[in-house]
Amino acid sequence: MDTLAGELAISRATLYRAVGSRDGLLGEVLWAIAEILIAEAAGETRNTGPERVIDISRVFAELLESAQQLGRFMAAEPEAAARVLFTAAADVKHRSIDAQVRIFRDSGIEGGPDDLRRRAALYVRTLEGVLYGPLLGSGPIAFESAEPALRALLQD
Repeated sequence: MDTLAGELAISRATLYRAVGSRDGLLGEVLWAIAEILIAEAAGETRNTGPERVIDISRVFAELLESAQQLGRFMAAEPEAAARVLFTAAADVKHRSIDAQVRIFRDSGIEGGPDDLRRRAALYVRTLEGVLYGPLLGSGPIAFESAEPALRALLQD
């Protein structure tokens, strides 16, 4: 935060007033990256229905795995990364669920709002195991290993 405030030529107090907290700022940055990667992943599939959802998830996982700066951040600061990604500290989790609901709807997955949100929450939690397995303490999990569970959440 000191370095960022200096580069922006503002005081730390001004920076904290603008972003709230370091976790909040990290959450904003991580979510901005996620939105770009989701859009890129969605643009790479021509499928519809469950196949579209799976394609987006697979490509997103591949893109995230190649994001070297994120990998370095998670390795250097695993506690901060876990706080930002998995708790309400930075709202990344809720945004992820909202984005997954939109992907479901755009893909033609049907269900009421509560049902889709519940399924999206489970889908995101399962996908987090693939995306952040080492951070969660489970070690690396291949997308193919999680795919049957993800597909089960896409069935009517």
